[in-house]
Amino acid sequence: MPTHAETKRLPYTPEQMFDLVADVRRYPEFLPWCVGAQVVSRTEGELIADLTIGFKMFRETFRSRVTLERPEHVHVEYLTGPFRYLNNHWNFTAVPGGSEVRFFVDFEFRSRLLQAVIGTVFNEAVRLMVRAFERRAMALYGRDRPGAKLTARPNPGPG
Repeated sequence: MPTHAETKRLPYTPEQMFDLVADVRRYPEFLPWCVGAQVVSRTEGELIADLTIGFKMFRETFRSRVTLERPEHVHVEYLTGPFRYLNNHWNFTAVPGGSEVRFFVDFEFRSRLLQAVIGTVFNEAVRLMVRAFERRAMALYGRDRPGAKLTARPNPGPG
């Protein structure tokens, strides 16, 4: 039920952003509430990963299939865990001075209690997570390049 989509223009190449998002095992180093990550299997175009999310008194692990279409798309398909469903997409498009990053997430927890707790802070939590990816890009690839602007625009969906 909670859905969030946004588009950002960042001063990094689509390849850099793709590599950052595809490096799931490093998520606990920078992503809020991600307390564990394990890549179960990996091929050139796909990985299966377990992520453990900790929020207040809750701690849940879920498994996803992550399809990697270098350098423009990362798609997350939910396999098992606490959700009824989870849809997550990243798109990276080259633009002058960097890339346009489109992010979409839509999910619903099986537990009504967990859904109620997360639902109250969902939008802010997702914004914090997206900003964590931006900060990670800055740490890995450096600050804004001269002339590049960071901008955010609302995005109506994954299209």
